[in-house]
Amino acid sequence: MRQETRMHLAMIVSALFWAGAFIAGKIGVREFSPYELTFFRFLFATILIFIILYHKEKGNWQLERSLWPLTILLGLIGMFGYHVLFFTALKYTTAVNSSIIGATNPLITTILAAFFLGEYLSLKRMGAILLALLGVVLTVTNGDLSVLWNFTFNIGDIIMLGAVICWAIYSILSRRAKGRVSSLKLMTYVFMVCLIAMFPFVIYEKVWTKLLTISWQGWVSVIYMAVFPSVLGYLVQMASIRQIGASRTAVYVNLVPVFSMILSYFILHEPIGWFKFFTAGMIISGVYLSSKS
Repeated sequence: MRQETRMHLAMIVSALFWAGAFIAGKIGVREFSPYELTFFRFLFATILIFIILYHKEKGNWQLERSLWPLTILLGLIGMFGYHVLFFTALKYTTAVNSSIIGATNPLITTILAAFFLGEYLSLKRMGAILLALLGVVLTVTNGDLSVLWNFTFNIGDIIMLGAVICWAIYSILSRRAKGRVSSLKLMTYVFMVCLIAMFPFVIYEKVWTKLLTISWQGWVSVIYMAVFPSVLGYLVQMASIRQIGASRTAVYVNLVPVFSMILSYFILHEPIGWFKFFTAGMIISGVYLSSKS
């Protein structure tokens, strides 16, 4: 099997890992608060990715002092902000809805980049964005547009949109580090910032009083999210960008809501009607067309 083919297969597996995070998160919020779940996810993920960084970049694993302000900002917005909102959203909405809304991240990033960085938006790309955003609206309202006038939609879906905006801002800000630090080193310290920021919240919630009451399913969900989507998925993505390019790698993100719907059906027994497939298809098509324009 050719190396490029293996990389394409690895990205499919990574998309499956990322989809699994929505399922694991839904299981985890049954027993952990959003702050506790974020803390333990990044506790295990930071330890693992730091070990990888230390062995991969021996003698060069420390972060340069000039990069700390940007790293702290990235950790607070992209990791702390995104994951707290993500896990909070899962308390109120389904894994299916959250994954479908999460699929708009590339489009939200494109919109913010156009407004704040002055990046050019062609008519074709604008049409693709509108197609995907219409898919989000239909997902959030479940096809009943009158809901928009009554404001009775699922608060979890709105919180998930907030999480996506946090990640889009993170994506834009992280461009400032391009060429100044390796992606692995930056991500390691961003993880660390998030972990440190979580300490006051888990101390306030007295997390140590409930550790022995957490079921094995709860701990498995945490370890899964720390190891597979956070570390392994990210490392495969980095390797894929180097080998097959950023645009071809990004296409595989479109598989996440599809895998999430399948996993949600079999593991969480969440119902999936034709309408969810339809709205997911709109969003995926919009993201794909936008990436090609």
